Amino acid sequence: MNNQGELFEHSYWENVVHGKLYFQPNFLTPTEADDYFSRLKSTLPWRQERIMMFGRSVLQPRLQAWHGDAAYTYSGLTMPPNPWTPELKSLKERCEHVAKSPFNSVLANLYRDGRDSMGWHQDNEPELGKNPIIASLNLGETRRFLLENLHCKTKIEFELSHGSLLIMAGELQHHWKHSVPKTTKIKNERINLTFRYIKDLSAPS
Repeated sequence: MNNQGELFEHSYWENVVHGKLYFQPNFLTPTEADDYFSRLKSTLPWRQERIMMFGRSVLQPRLQAWHGDAAYTYSGLTMPPNPWTPELKSLKERCEHVAKSPFNSVLANLYRDGRDSMGWHQDNEPELGKNPIIASLNLGETRRFLLENLHCKTKIEFELSHGSLLIMAGELQHHWKHSVPKTTKIKNERINLTFRYIKDLSAPS
C-alpha cells in the first residue's frame, strides 16, 4: 500500500493512475477545525438513512445530512436538500478556491465511533457528470481512508485528520473505489463533508 507521505512529499496535487488527488493535512487550523466541528455537530439535522443493498433495505452505519441546491439519489435513497448554513457555505467557498471548481451541494457524514463506516463505492452517479471533483473535509477523529484502482489494484491510504482536506479529481471516480473501514480501536466522533456539483439532468445540454 502506498505511503501518503511519499506520494505527497513535494506537492499538494499529485497525478495517480487514472486520476488526480490533492491532500492538505492542515487545511484548517486546529482552532478553526474545533469551532466548525462544534457548530456543525449541534446545528445539522443528522439522520440515519436507509439504503438498498443486495435487494434489501438496511440502515447506513453513520448519520447523514444533505445540504445545497439540488437533490441527490444513490443506492435507492433520494435526499432533498436542506438549505446552506453559514458554516457550510463558508467551507464550500474555501474548498472551491482550492479545487478551482464550483460546488452546489454537500453530503455531511457523522461517524459516531469506530463501528461507523463507509463501504467500498465510487461517486459516479449520472448527476455528478463526467470526471466529477469531490472535496472531502475531515473534522474530529482521525480515520483511515482507502482507495483502490479497479484495474491495476493499486492501493492508496490516507489518515484523514482533524482539519484535513482531500480532493479527488480527473478520471478518478470512474477507475477507483474508496472506503472508510470499520475499526475495533476506540474512536471519537468524526464529521466528514464531501462537497460536489450536482448537474440538472433534465436541462437541455
